[in-house]
Amino acid sequence: MATLGIDFGTSNSACGVLVNGRPHLIEIEPGEKTLPTAVFFDYDSRATLFGNAANRALIAGTEGRYMRALKRVLGTALMREPRQVLNERLDFVDIIARFLARLKAGAEAATGQVFDRALSGRPVHFHSADAAADARALEDLTECYQRAGFREVAFLFEPEAAALANGALAPGETGLIVDIGGGTSDFTLFRGAEGGSGIEVLGSGGVRIGGTNFDRALSLDHVMPHLGRDGLIRDAFGTGALPAPNALFLDLASWEKIPFVYAPQTLREVRQWARLAVEPRPFERLAEVIELELGHDIAFAVERGKIAANGGGPGRIGLGMVERGLSVALERAALEASLATLAGGIGACAAATCAAAGVTPGEVGRVVFVGGSSLMGVVEAEMERLFPAATTLRRDPFTGVVDGLALASGRVP
Repeated sequence: MATLGIDFGTSNSACGVLVNGRPHLIEIEPGEKTLPTAVFFDYDSRATLFGNAANRALIAGTEGRYMRALKRVLGTALMREPRQVLNERLDFVDIIARFLARLKAGAEAATGQVFDRALSGRPVHFHSADAAADARALEDLTECYQRAGFREVAFLFEPEAAALANGALAPGETGLIVDIGGGTSDFTLFRGAEGGSGIEVLGSGGVRIGGTNFDRALSLDHVMPHLGRDGLIRDAFGTGALPAPNALFLDLASWEKIPFVYAPQTLREVRQWARLAVEPRPFERLAEVIELELGHDIAFAVERGKIAANGGGPGRIGLGMVERGLSVALERAALEASLATLAGGIGACAAATCAAAGVTPGEVGRVVFVGGSSLMGVVEAEMERLFPAATTLRRDPFTGVVDGLALASGRVP
């Protein structure tokens, strides 16, 4: 049976196989070796769209339901909650399975092979603070692959796959893979084997912090105040005022939870807040966001502002879809302040990974960055602080893991 290496990511996914001893990335779509991990249910055509087609439908304003960051739902109660989608009742196992089936079909069409087995990347921890949820997440993902049509699935830690793709170190040299994805940050310590024949994995660690957490923090700090976060609501039967409940803003700032804020009851509640608010306009904007289902438009705007500010340019989060001319400045210093706690959590996990393996930071000679969110300056600065003597190396942030999975797929018996 042929084995397909699959990097099922929070933001993007990719597939690869071993060809003549080298990793070969498969074009799931013509000219595209990665596919956005996104699904769009088109209400007009009754079709389900995946990847770039899903993103285009959202941007075009097509009537439907958009879902992204599906991987972050694994292991949660949301996975098994059936919902009416188009003409079916689906749970998230079904939805993720259909996305994986799209990857399988695209890989088979591109290669002419039938893939009955999958070698899937997985984070070291789906849920770093909840062992039971962590175990459920792996069970969920296994079932997703089975429903997608794979007869067998095996798993490899994502940073270990990146370590394989990195190539051999000098004998005795120690390296650290820093894999910052959309949903998790994962680390693998590895050492060049004596005689120059491959690598030895010394240990792995991970924490549930990734690019979607960065987006959430920036949205909460810089966008949600314009939609009423921390705004005061008067008591309908008294003279006092209290801040608006925070739960709605947390959900609206979280990629995986945005589709669930568009409920009639929520809209009625927000309109009530606007009537009682000390400053009504932010809550009026919030009502418009919910009524017009603009949550993902805002999330993409935050992501664009993040990328611009991280690059040192004049970052700005454009909110013209909510209110004509509305935008929020996002300079590099403000970005770093919002992300400082998350960067510290990433650094603490990297240090703990070294300590668990009995390796001091000074022994790490090479730090290898993979994953799209490893491009964030706060991540690089934190790693430089922890490993000042190490040489840094960047692989392609979006294909470093799938290269290793493709190499390892040739070893699956």
